[in-house]
Amino acid sequence: MTDGWSDADRILADVRPPVFPDHDFPITEYGATPEHATAGLAHAIRACHESGGGRVVVPPGVWHTGAIHLRSRVNLHVSEGATLRFSTDPAHYLPVVKTRYEGLEVYNYSPLIYANGCTDIAITGTGTLDGQAGWDNWWGWFHTCDEDFGQLRQQAAFGIPVTERVYGAGHHLRSSFIQPYECTNVLIEGVTIVRSPFWQVHPVLCRNVTIQDVVIDSQGPNNDGVDLESCRSVVIRGCTFDAGDDCIALKSGREADGLLVNVPTEDVLIEQCVMRVKYGAITLGSDLTGGIRNVFVRDCTIGGPSLYFGLYIKTNAIRGGFAENVYLKDLTISNLTKEVVQCNFFRGEGDSGPLTPYVRNVELRGIKVERARNALMLRGYRRSPIQDFRLIDCDFTVDAPSTVQHAALSFDNVSVNGHPITDVHQLR
Repeated sequence: MTDGWSDADRILADVRPPVFPDHDFPITEYGATPEHATAGLAHAIRACHESGGGRVVVPPGVWHTGAIHLRSRVNLHVSEGATLRFSTDPAHYLPVVKTRYEGLEVYNYSPLIYANGCTDIAITGTGTLDGQAGWDNWWGWFHTCDEDFGQLRQQAAFGIPVTERVYGAGHHLRSSFIQPYECTNVLIEGVTIVRSPFWQVHPVLCRNVTIQDVVIDSQGPNNDGVDLESCRSVVIRGCTFDAGDDCIALKSGREADGLLVNVPTEDVLIEQCVMRVKYGAITLGSDLTGGIRNVFVRDCTIGGPSLYFGLYIKTNAIRGGFAENVYLKDLTISNLTKEVVQCNFFRGEGDSGPLTPYVRNVELRGIKVERARNALMLRGYRRSPIQDFRLIDCDFTVDAPSTVQHAALSFDNVSVNGHPITDVHQLR
Protein backbone atom coordinates (compact mmCIF):
# COMPACT_ATOMS: atom_id res chain seq x y z
CA MET A 1 0.00 0.00 0.00
CA THR A 2 1.34 3.46 -0.89
CA ASP A 3 1.77 6.08 1.79
CA GLY A 4 -1.53 7.94 1.94
CA TRP A 5 0.22 11.01 3.28
CA SER A 6 1.28 11.97 -0.24
CA ASP A 7 -2.32 13.15 -0.64
CA ALA A 8 -1.76 15.71 2.13
CA ASP A 9 0.80 17.43 -0.12
CA ARG A 10 -1.79 17.47 -2.89
CA ILE A 11 -4.30 19.16 -0.59
CA LEU A 12 -1.73 21.78 0.43
CA ALA A 13 -1.02 22.47 -3.23
CA ASP A 14 -4.72 22.75 -4.06
CA VAL A 15 -5.83 25.02 -1.20
CA ARG A 16 -4.92 28.67 -1.64
CA PRO A 17 -6.41 31.51 0.45
CA PRO A 18 -8.13 34.26 -1.53
CA VAL A 19 -6.24 37.47 -2.31
CA PHE A 20 -7.96 40.85 -2.09
CA PRO A 21 -7.27 44.26 -3.64
CA ASP A 22 -5.36 46.68 -1.41
CA HIS A 23 -8.37 48.88 -0.76
CA ASP A 24 -9.89 49.51 2.70
CA PHE A 25 -13.48 50.39 3.51
CA PRO A 26 -13.64 51.57 7.17
CA ILE A 27 -17.14 50.98 8.50
CA THR A 28 -17.12 54.42 10.19
CA GLU A 29 -17.14 56.02 6.74
CA TYR A 30 -20.40 54.24 5.95
CA GLY A 31 -22.44 55.28 8.98
CA ALA A 32 -21.49 52.63 11.54
CA THR A 33 -21.50 53.68 15.19
CA PRO A 34 -20.58 51.54 18.18
CA GLU A 35 -24.23 51.33 19.24
CA HIS A 36 -25.64 50.70 15.74
CA ALA A 37 -23.16 49.11 13.33
CA THR A 38 -25.46 46.86 11.29
CA ALA A 39 -26.39 49.28 8.52
CA GLY A 40 -22.89 50.73 8.26
CA LEU A 41 -21.41 47.26 7.92
CA ALA A 42 -23.90 46.41 5.18
CA HIS A 43 -23.16 49.66 3.29
CA ALA A 44 -19.40 49.12 3.54
CA ILE A 45 -19.71 45.50 2.35
CA ARG A 46 -21.83 46.58 -0.61
CA ALA A 47 -19.39 49.35 -1.56
CA CYS A 48 -16.41 47.01 -1.26
CA HIS A 49 -18.08 44.37 -3.42
CA GLU A 50 -19.23 46.83 -6.09
CA SER A 51 -15.80 48.44 -6.35
CA GLY A 52 -14.08 45.11 -7.03
CA GLY A 53 -13.16 44.04 -3.52
CA GLY A 54 -10.92 44.80 -0.57
CA ARG A 55 -11.13 44.96 3.22
CA VAL A 56 -14.13 46.09 5.22
CA VAL A 57 -12.35 47.30 8.35
CA VAL A 58 -13.83 47.18 11.84
CA PRO A 59 -11.67 49.53 13.96
CA PRO A 60 -10.87 49.09 17.67
CA GLY A 61 -13.82 49.33 20.01
CA VAL A 62 -17.05 47.46 20.66
CA TRP A 63 -19.51 47.45 17.77
CA HIS A 64 -23.08 46.19 18.17
CA THR A 65 -24.60 44.49 15.18
CA GLY A 66 -27.17 42.07 13.85
CA ALA A 67 -26.63 39.63 11.00
CA ILE A 68 -23.72 40.33 8.63
CA HIS A 69 -24.00 39.05 5.06
CA LEU A 70 -20.75 38.95 3.11
CA ARG A 71 -20.43 39.35 -0.65
CA SER A 72 -17.85 38.17 -3.15
CA ARG A 73 -14.36 39.68 -2.94
CA VAL A 74 -14.98 41.05 0.58
CA ASN A 75 -12.57 40.56 3.49
CA LEU A 76 -14.25 41.47 6.79
CA HIS A 77 -11.25 42.59 8.85
CA VAL A 78 -11.78 42.77 12.62
CA SER A 79 -8.87 44.85 13.89
CA GLU A 80 -6.82 44.25 17.02
CA GLY A 81 -8.87 45.62 19.92
CA ALA A 82 -12.14 45.41 18.00
CA THR A 83 -15.16 43.39 19.09
CA LEU A 84 -18.21 42.71 16.98
CA ARG A 85 -20.94 42.10 19.54
CA PHE A 86 -23.97 40.39 18.00
CA SER A 87 -27.55 41.01 19.02
CA THR A 88 -29.47 38.28 20.84
CA ASP A 89 -32.80 39.45 19.36
CA PRO A 90 -33.90 36.73 16.89
CA ALA A 91 -35.68 39.37 14.79
CA HIS A 92 -32.27 40.76 13.83
CA TYR A 93 -31.58 37.49 11.92
CA LEU A 94 -34.59 37.70 9.65
CA PRO A 95 -35.54 37.27 6.86
CA VAL A 96 -34.75 33.56 6.84
CA VAL A 97 -31.96 32.23 4.62
CA LYS A 98 -31.13 28.85 3.14
CA THR A 99 -28.97 26.92 5.56
CA ARG A 100 -28.53 23.52 7.20
CA TYR A 101 -29.56 22.47 10.68
CA GLU A 102 -27.88 19.28 11.88
CA GLY A 103 -27.45 18.02 8.33
CA LEU A 104 -30.93 18.95 7.04
CA GLU A 105 -31.75 21.62 4.47
CA VAL A 106 -33.93 24.42 5.83
CA TYR A 107 -34.82 28.10 5.65
CA ASN A 108 -34.03 29.44 9.09
CA TYR A 109 -32.71 32.43 11.00
CA SER A 110 -29.58 33.79 9.36
CA PRO A 111 -26.25 32.75 10.83
CA LEU A 112 -24.58 35.67 12.56
CA ILE A 113 -22.09 35.97 9.68
CA TYR A 114 -23.40 34.45 6.43
CA ALA A 115 -22.48 34.24 2.77
CA ASN A 116 -24.33 32.40 0.01
CA GLY A 117 -22.85 31.57 -3.38
CA CYS A 118 -19.88 33.89 -2.96
CA THR A 119 -16.34 33.68 -4.33
CA ASP A 120 -13.31 35.07 -2.49
CA ILE A 121 -14.51 35.94 1.01
CA ALA A 122 -12.66 36.26 4.29
CA ILE A 123 -12.96 37.07 7.96
CA THR A 124 -9.55 38.16 9.26
CA GLY A 125 -7.87 40.15 12.01
CA THR A 126 -7.10 39.53 15.65
CA GLY A 127 -10.29 41.01 17.05
CA THR A 128 -13.20 39.22 18.73
CA LEU A 129 -16.54 37.95 17.49
CA ASP A 130 -18.94 37.84 20.45
CA GLY A 131 -22.29 36.11 19.95
CA GLN A 132 -23.45 37.07 23.47
CA ALA A 133 -25.20 33.71 23.78
CA GLY A 134 -26.39 32.60 27.21
CA TRP A 135 -29.03 30.47 28.84
CA ASP A 136 -31.48 33.38 28.85
CA ASN A 137 -31.35 33.62 25.04
CA TRP A 138 -29.89 31.28 22.39
CA TRP A 139 -28.60 28.53 24.65
CA GLY A 140 -32.00 28.24 26.31
CA TRP A 141 -33.38 27.01 22.96
CA PHE A 142 -31.43 23.80 23.55
CA HIS A 143 -34.37 22.75 25.74
CA THR A 144 -37.13 23.76 23.30
CA CYS A 145 -35.91 22.75 19.82
CA ASP A 146 -36.98 19.10 19.78
CA GLU A 147 -40.46 19.66 18.32
CA ASP A 148 -39.13 21.83 15.48
CA PHE A 149 -36.31 19.43 14.72
CA GLY A 150 -38.65 16.45 14.72
CA GLN A 151 -40.91 18.23 12.25
CA LEU A 152 -37.94 19.11 10.03
CA ARG A 153 -36.81 15.48 10.00
CA GLN A 154 -40.29 14.41 8.92
CA GLN A 155 -40.34 17.00 6.15
CA ALA A 156 -37.00 15.74 4.85
CA ALA A 157 -38.08 12.10 5.07
CA PHE A 158 -41.27 12.80 3.09
CA GLY A 159 -39.46 14.84 0.44
CA ILE A 160 -41.07 18.19 1.26
CA PRO A 161 -39.28 20.81 -0.91
CA VAL A 162 -36.72 22.87 0.94
CA THR A 163 -38.55 26.08 -0.01
CA GLU A 164 -41.47 24.87 2.10
CA ARG A 165 -39.35 24.11 5.17
CA VAL A 166 -39.52 27.61 6.58
CA TYR A 167 -38.65 28.15 10.24
CA GLY A 168 -37.39 31.32 11.88
CA ALA A 169 -39.94 33.44 13.76
CA GLY A 170 -41.86 31.39 16.30
CA HIS A 171 -39.42 28.47 16.09
CA HIS A 172 -36.33 27.47 18.06
CA LEU A 173 -33.67 26.15 15.69
CA ARG A 174 -30.44 27.95 16.55
CA SER A 175 -28.23 29.22 13.74
CA SER A 176 -24.49 28.82 13.33
CA PHE A 177 -22.15 31.69 14.12
CA ILE A 178 -20.21 31.77 10.81
CA GLN A 179 -21.59 30.01 7.75
CA PRO A 180 -20.36 30.30 4.17
CA TYR A 181 -22.89 28.34 2.08
CA GLU A 182 -21.95 27.15 -1.42
CA CYS A 183 -18.92 29.45 -1.45
CA THR A 184 -15.53 29.09 -3.15
CA ASN A 185 -12.21 30.44 -1.84
CA VAL A 186 -12.88 31.09 1.83
CA LEU A 187 -10.44 32.34 4.49
CA ILE A 188 -11.16 32.61 8.23
CA GLU A 189 -8.05 33.74 10.07
CA GLY A 190 -6.93 35.12 13.41
CA VAL A 191 -10.21 35.99 15.10
CA THR A 192 -11.37 34.87 18.54
CA ILE A 193 -14.92 33.52 18.82
CA VAL A 194 -16.82 33.65 22.12
CA ARG A 195 -20.40 32.96 23.28
CA SER A 196 -21.62 31.28 20.11
CA PRO A 197 -25.35 30.45 19.77
CA PHE A 198 -24.69 27.04 18.16
CA TRP A 199 -22.03 25.58 15.84
CA GLN A 200 -19.24 28.12 15.50
CA VAL A 201 -17.53 27.89 12.09
CA HIS A 202 -19.79 25.95 9.71
CA PRO A 203 -18.89 25.93 6.00
CA VAL A 204 -21.49 24.06 3.90
CA LEU A 205 -20.95 22.89 0.31
CA CYS A 206 -17.79 25.01 0.07
CA ARG A 207 -14.59 24.53 -1.91
CA ASN A 208 -11.07 25.77 -1.12
CA VAL A 209 -11.37 26.75 2.53
CA THR A 210 -8.59 27.88 4.88
CA ILE A 211 -9.23 28.22 8.62
CA GLN A 212 -6.11 29.23 10.52
CA ASP A 213 -5.00 30.77 13.80
CA VAL A 214 -8.58 31.02 15.03
CA VAL A 215 -9.30 30.82 18.77
CA ILE A 216 -12.53 29.04 19.67
CA ASP A 217 -13.58 29.78 23.26
CA SER A 218 -17.29 29.04 23.59
CA GLN A 219 -18.61 26.15 25.64
CA GLY A 220 -22.37 26.41 25.35
CA PRO A 221 -24.57 23.48 24.30
CA ASN A 222 -23.70 22.05 20.87
CA ASN A 223 -20.94 24.63 20.50
CA ASP A 224 -18.86 22.59 18.03
CA GLY A 225 -15.73 24.48 17.03
CA VAL A 226 -15.49 23.84 13.28
CA ASP A 227 -18.10 21.84 11.36
CA LEU A 228 -17.17 21.07 7.75
CA GLU A 229 -20.26 19.87 5.95
CA SER A 230 -20.07 18.56 2.38
CA CYS A 231 -16.90 20.57 1.74
CA ARG A 232 -13.85 19.83 -0.40
CA SER A 233 -10.23 21.01 -0.18
CA VAL A 234 -9.91 22.40 3.34
CA VAL A 235 -6.92 23.27 5.53
CA ILE A 236 -7.40 23.89 9.27
CA ARG A 237 -4.14 25.07 10.80
CA GLY A 238 -2.89 26.54 14.06
CA CYS A 239 -6.29 26.85 15.76
CA THR A 240 -7.08 26.50 19.47
CA PHE A 241 -10.32 24.84 20.58
CA ASP A 242 -12.14 25.12 23.90
CA ALA A 243 -15.52 24.11 22.51
CA GLY A 244 -18.83 23.07 24.04
CA ASP A 245 -19.01 19.94 21.90
CA ASP A 246 -16.73 18.48 19.19
CA CYS A 247 -13.62 20.52 18.43
CA ILE A 248 -13.57 19.70 14.71
CA ALA A 249 -16.48 17.77 13.20
CA LEU A 250 -16.66 16.55 9.61
CA LYS A 251 -20.16 15.99 8.25
CA SER A 252 -21.93 15.38 4.94
CA GLY A 253 -25.68 15.69 5.40
CA ARG A 254 -28.18 13.49 7.15
CA GLU A 255 -30.65 10.77 6.21
CA ALA A 256 -32.94 11.58 3.24
CA ASP A 257 -31.30 14.96 2.58
CA GLY A 258 -27.85 13.43 2.77
CA LEU A 259 -28.83 10.84 0.18
CA LEU A 260 -30.45 13.45 -2.06
CA VAL A 261 -27.66 16.04 -2.01
CA ASN A 262 -25.01 13.28 -1.83
CA VAL A 263 -21.90 15.47 -1.51
CA PRO A 264 -19.08 14.08 0.67
CA THR A 265 -16.59 16.00 2.74
CA GLU A 266 -13.18 15.19 1.31
CA ASP A 267 -9.56 16.31 1.10
CA VAL A 268 -9.12 17.83 4.56
CA LEU A 269 -5.80 18.59 6.26
CA ILE A 270 -5.73 19.48 9.97
CA GLU A 271 -2.39 20.44 11.49
CA GLN A 272 -0.74 22.25 14.41
CA CYS A 273 -3.97 22.66 16.36
CA VAL A 274 -4.61 22.51 20.11
CA MET A 275 -7.84 20.76 21.20
CA ARG A 276 -8.76 20.84 24.88
CA VAL A 277 -12.54 20.74 25.35
CA LYS A 278 -15.05 18.96 25.13
CA TYR A 279 -16.37 15.95 23.16
CA GLY A 280 -14.34 14.60 20.25
CA ALA A 281 -11.10 16.25 19.18
CA ILE A 282 -11.63 15.00 15.61
CA THR A 283 -15.13 13.70 14.89
CA LEU A 284 -16.51 12.17 11.69
CA GLY A 285 -20.31 12.19 11.82
CA SER A 286 -22.81 11.67 13.06
CA ASP A 287 -24.29 13.42 10.00
CA LEU A 288 -22.33 11.11 7.71
CA THR A 289 -24.82 10.10 5.02
CA GLY A 290 -22.91 11.68 2.11
CA GLY A 291 -19.60 10.17 3.21
CA ILE A 292 -16.17 11.43 4.27
CA ARG A 293 -12.84 10.61 2.67
CA ASN A 294 -9.20 11.71 2.62
CA VAL A 295 -8.72 13.23 6.07
CA PHE A 296 -5.24 13.98 7.40
CA VAL A 297 -4.43 15.11 10.95
CA ARG A 298 -0.87 15.78 12.10
CA ASP A 299 1.24 17.62 14.67
CA CYS A 300 -1.64 18.41 17.02
CA THR A 301 -1.85 18.60 20.81
CA ILE A 302 -4.97 16.99 22.24
CA GLY A 303 -6.32 16.50 25.72
CA GLY A 304 -7.80 17.99 28.83
CA PRO A 305 -9.72 17.02 31.96
CA SER A 306 -13.05 17.05 30.09
CA LEU A 307 -12.15 16.01 26.52
CA TYR A 308 -13.74 12.66 25.62
CA PHE A 309 -12.24 11.19 22.43
CA GLY A 310 -9.22 11.66 20.19
CA LEU A 311 -10.88 10.31 17.03
CA TYR A 312 -14.63 9.69 17.05
CA ILE A 313 -16.37 8.11 14.04
CA LYS A 314 -20.10 7.78 14.60
CA THR A 315 -22.98 6.62 12.45
CA ASN A 316 -25.73 3.97 12.32
CA ALA A 317 -28.12 2.25 9.92
CA ILE A 318 -30.42 5.30 9.84
CA ARG A 319 -27.64 7.63 8.66
CA GLY A 320 -25.39 5.22 6.78
CA GLY A 321 -22.55 6.80 4.83
CA PHE A 322 -18.86 6.00 4.87
CA ALA A 323 -15.50 7.14 6.21
CA GLU A 324 -12.36 6.09 4.38
CA ASN A 325 -8.73 7.12 4.08
CA VAL A 326 -8.35 8.70 7.52
CA TYR A 327 -4.77 9.29 8.67
CA LEU A 328 -3.54 10.63 12.02
CA LYS A 329 0.14 11.00 12.91
CA ASP A 330 2.48 12.69 15.36
CA LEU A 331 -0.19 13.58 17.89
CA THR A 332 0.45 14.18 21.59
CA ILE A 333 -2.55 13.26 23.72
CA SER A 334 -2.32 14.19 27.40
CA ASN A 335 -5.66 13.11 28.84
CA LEU A 336 -8.95 11.71 27.55
CA THR A 337 -11.91 10.73 29.70
CA LYS A 338 -12.95 8.03 27.19
CA GLU A 339 -11.34 6.22 24.24
CA VAL A 340 -8.46 7.34 22.07
CA VAL A 341 -10.56 6.08 19.15
CA GLN A 342 -14.23 5.27 19.17
CA CYS A 343 -15.75 4.03 15.91
CA ASN A 344 -19.32 3.09 16.65
CA PHE A 345 -22.04 1.97 14.21
CA PHE A 346 -24.52 1.62 17.07
CA ARG A 347 -24.81 5.23 18.14
CA GLY A 348 -28.35 6.55 18.53
CA GLU A 349 -30.79 4.35 16.62
CA GLY A 350 -28.15 1.66 16.04
CA ASP A 351 -28.80 -1.10 13.52
CA SER A 352 -32.45 -0.24 12.98
CA GLY A 353 -32.54 1.37 9.54
CA PRO A 354 -32.18 0.59 5.85
CA LEU A 355 -28.60 1.82 5.33
CA THR A 356 -25.28 0.06 5.86
CA PRO A 357 -22.36 2.32 6.79
CA TYR A 358 -18.76 1.37 6.18
CA VAL A 359 -15.39 2.51 7.53
CA ARG A 360 -12.09 1.48 6.00
CA ASN A 361 -8.44 2.47 5.77
CA VAL A 362 -7.87 4.27 9.08
CA GLU A 363 -4.28 4.72 10.26
CA LEU A 364 -2.84 6.05 13.52
CA ARG A 365 0.93 6.56 13.39
CA GLY A 366 3.23 8.06 15.99
CA ILE A 367 0.52 8.63 18.61
CA LYS A 368 1.64 9.13 22.20
CA VAL A 369 -1.15 8.91 24.80
CA GLU A 370 -0.29 9.81 28.38
CA ARG A 371 -3.68 8.77 29.74
CA ALA A 372 -7.06 7.62 28.44
CA ARG A 373 -9.84 5.42 29.77
CA ASN A 374 -9.43 2.97 26.86
CA ALA A 375 -7.34 2.71 23.73
CA LEU A 376 -10.17 1.62 21.38
CA MET A 377 -13.90 1.10 21.24
CA LEU A 378 -14.65 -0.28 17.76
CA ARG A 379 -18.10 -1.66 16.95
CA GLY A 380 -18.87 -2.44 13.33
CA TYR A 381 -21.67 -4.61 11.95
CA ARG A 382 -21.24 -8.26 11.17
CA ARG A 383 -22.30 -7.49 7.59
CA SER A 384 -20.03 -4.43 7.46
CA PRO A 385 -16.96 -4.80 9.66
CA ILE A 386 -14.52 -1.93 10.15
CA GLN A 387 -11.76 -2.66 7.63
CA ASP A 388 -8.02 -2.06 7.58
CA PHE A 389 -7.60 -0.22 10.86
CA ARG A 390 -3.86 0.20 11.51
CA LEU A 391 -1.84 1.24 14.56
CA ILE A 392 1.83 2.02 13.91
CA ASP A 393 4.44 3.32 16.37
CA CYS A 394 1.86 4.07 19.07
CA ASP A 395 2.21 4.13 22.85
CA PHE A 396 -0.93 4.21 24.98
CA THR A 397 -1.36 4.46 28.73
CA VAL A 398 -4.93 3.51 29.62
CA ASP A 399 -7.12 2.57 32.59
CA ALA A 400 -9.28 -0.20 31.11
CA PRO A 401 -9.37 -2.79 28.31
CA SER A 402 -10.56 -2.00 24.80
CA THR A 403 -13.75 -3.18 23.08
CA VAL A 404 -13.42 -4.52 19.54
CA GLN A 405 -16.35 -6.06 17.65
CA HIS A 406 -16.38 -6.75 13.92
CA ALA A 407 -13.18 -4.87 13.10
CA ALA A 408 -9.96 -5.87 11.35
CA LEU A 409 -6.89 -4.44 13.08
CA SER A 410 -3.16 -4.60 12.51
CA PHE A 411 -0.31 -3.55 14.84
CA ASP A 412 3.27 -2.45 14.20
CA ASN A 413 5.35 -1.36 17.19
CA VAL A 414 2.41 -0.69 19.48
CA SER A 415 2.43 -0.78 23.29
CA VAL A 416 -0.33 -0.39 25.85
CA ASN A 417 0.70 0.29 29.45
CA GLY A 418 4.24 -0.70 28.50
CA HIS A 419 3.27 -4.08 27.01
CA PRO A 420 3.84 -4.79 23.30
CA ILE A 421 0.61 -5.47 21.39
CA THR A 422 0.64 -7.77 18.38
CA ASP A 423 -2.91 -9.13 18.47
CA VAL A 424 -6.35 -7.67 19.11
CA HIS A 425 -6.97 -10.08 21.98
CA GLN A 426 -4.19 -8.41 23.97
CA LEU A 427 -6.24 -5.21 24.05
CA ARG A 428 -9.10 -6.78 26.00
